[in-house]
Amino acid sequence: MENPQTIDEYLAFVNADHRDALQELRQTIRAVAPNAEECISYAIPAFRLNGRLLVGFAAWSNHCSFYPMSSKTLKSFRNELRNFQTSKGTLRFCPDKPMPVALVKKLLKARIAENNTRANKNRRKP
Repeated sequence: MENPQTIDEYLAFVNADHRDALQELRQTIRAVAPNAEECISYAIPAFRLNGRLLVGFAAWSNHCSFYPMSSKTLKSFRNELRNFQTSKGTLRFCPDKPMPVALVKKLLKARIAENNTRANKNRRKP
């Protein structure tokens, strides 16, 4: 895959199973965060809100990854994420077992709140 410039370009190079799982994730992100802008950041599909990265996702050979861009968010949902492989800022899932939409929505709402709090703090600074 040669430096995609859009999420559509990225997804065009992903195998069908992974693409379907990521497309569903993308639709959920768009529904929950309609004001977020799609972008490519660090060579992966991402969404930006208030000028800051909100979430990202990627396809790998054996799994897909969801990046909440916040270890704080992952820690606060650790009980709900116990069936997923996680690291500091990554949540991995198999394309044939996508993340439950309800869980994605909870993670997104937490990230939006965190993003808005940071944006508001920055606006208050002189």
